[in-house]
Amino acid sequence: MKIDFAAVKFNVHGTINAVVQDAGTGEVLALAKMDGAALAKTAETGSLWLYDAETKAVYSSADDGAELAVTAISTTKKGTALLIKAVPKTDGLGVFTQPLWSESSLPVPEPDGIHGVLAELYRLICQQRQFGGEESYTHYLFMSGQDKILNRVGQEATATVIASKNGSKPEVLDEMGSLWYHCLVLLAYHGINPAELLKTMGGKAK
Repeated sequence: MKIDFAAVKFNVHGTINAVVQDAGTGEVLALAKMDGAALAKTAETGSLWLYDAETKAVYSSADDGAELAVTAISTTKKGTALLIKAVPKTDGLGVFTQPLWSESSLPVPEPDGIHGVLAELYRLICQQRQFGGEESYTHYLFMSGQDKILNRVGQEATATVIASKNGSKPEVLDEMGSLWYHCLVLLAYHGINPAELLKTMGGKAK
């Protein structure tokens, strides 16, 4: 399979978003990311290869339980996204299941319920991690890796200390809110639910 790599515009992270579509039914099978190596491997083998932003490695879709034979690859006019048509090699393969949440159906927590607020924010963070575009700051943090997230946690912790020393309540609220947000991003990076943190904190409060 020949691919015009000159027509593909990778983002600053060296990746490109790809929509994987069933060549026969038109069903969208997956939303994924590819880098140059994954695209080259796909062209070489005819099977779909993708890029894992966390491990920074390419992998075969077959390793994810979705063996797909690629029949065509096209780009948008600006070359910033790919449309990949593929044929599932496994009968009845459905990569997508019922979504756990969608932007329009995210529950609204009680204003005074800290558990609900943290759960809501955590869900939004996880959503942006997976579906956020290039303009999403949350998505950018995950794409940049753990060191970037830790750097931001450290910066916000320092800013919170300074705000407290200044005796400014508005500054404390602003900086601590940002600190809590980045801490939740770090929890999501490690796959830890805020409920686990609250349970741990509850045990220490006894």
